[in-house]
Amino acid sequence: MSSFPQPPAWVRERLRAGLVIPAHPLALTSTRRLDERHQRALSRYYHAAGTGGIAVGVHTTQFAIREPTVGLYEPVLQLAAETFAAADEHTGRQTVRVAGICGLTAQAVTEASYAREIGYHAGLLSLAALGDSSEAALVTHCENVAQVLPLFGFYLQPAVGGRVLSRRFWERFAEIPNVVGIKIAPFNRYQTLDVIRGVVAAGRAHDIALYTGNDDQILLDLLTGFVVPSESGDTRLRIVGGLLGQWAVWARRAVELLDDCRSLRGRDTIPSAHLTLAAQITDANAALFDAANNFAGCIPGLHEILRRQGLMAGIECLNPHERLSPGQASEIDRVCRLYPHLNDDEFVREHLDEWLR
Repeated sequence: MSSFPQPPAWVRERLRAGLVIPAHPLALTSTRRLDERHQRALSRYYHAAGTGGIAVGVHTTQFAIREPTVGLYEPVLQLAAETFAAADEHTGRQTVRVAGICGLTAQAVTEASYAREIGYHAGLLSLAALGDSSEAALVTHCENVAQVLPLFGFYLQPAVGGRVLSRRFWERFAEIPNVVGIKIAPFNRYQTLDVIRGVVAAGRAHDIALYTGNDDQILLDLLTGFVVPSESGDTRLRIVGGLLGQWAVWARRAVELLDDCRSLRGRDTIPSAHLTLAAQITDANAALFDAANNFAGCIPGLHEILRRQGLMAGIECLNPHERLSPGQASEIDRVCRLYPHLNDDEFVREHLDEWLR
């Protein structure tokens, strides 16, 4: 028997079909304690919006939830698992639950074990804690965690703590039997292609689901058909969905966007309006993620949208120094004014009271 546990068949099937997977934020009170009411409301919002998955305990949830003085990793994962399980039971749906997994191997295995115990289907594995470890050591680390929980790979951009990883690393990672997906988020086209080529070289092109985390290229990633030539012929594959902090806001529109991208697959041409929309989404992301200040205000920027919609009471982060950057609020005002078609404010207004119950 394989030492690598596999997820239920429906999880792989749904991931390969393509899902909107928001990175779940952390709702806090004005005293920086967990705001359970708004935390549940956020989960209910994502479910009602039609997202097929959720990622909890990831960057947008704030890595500081793991600090002993904070102690929110287990409570936040449990709260989301309970809320989504109840929503699934009520609607007859199945939501793919992805847990953020961090730290050195001992910590990562502990987190993966807890996530599996409470019903998460895969772990989004951050390699940031391993610093300058060799790629061989990284693969060993990944294999150790994979013996506890199926993996969702994560290529994190160096600007926010990631590192450059070779095509060979991604080939070896893709050879781990229970890798179910990879979030490609280096914000770099060359490195994005390295992941795609690595997955093809491992022979897993039609098994591992590729998801965009490239917030600067969301729509173009979803519209592009990739072709990897080899002596044995061409391999065609796509980035089928997104696991994104950007999709923590305006989630209803994200679901509609992914549905629209599916409808365009197989066509010889992409309407020029979609290329314009791609640039608009990137512009909006720059404001929300605070690209002008090297992403310093990315989490408060998302919180600000959710606060304006009533889904969060405030924009507090666990780190009191993490706040909107100077000029970021006016940039958010600008993109909200210019691109009203990107928001789902009306949808939220119609249902907010029931989510906050």
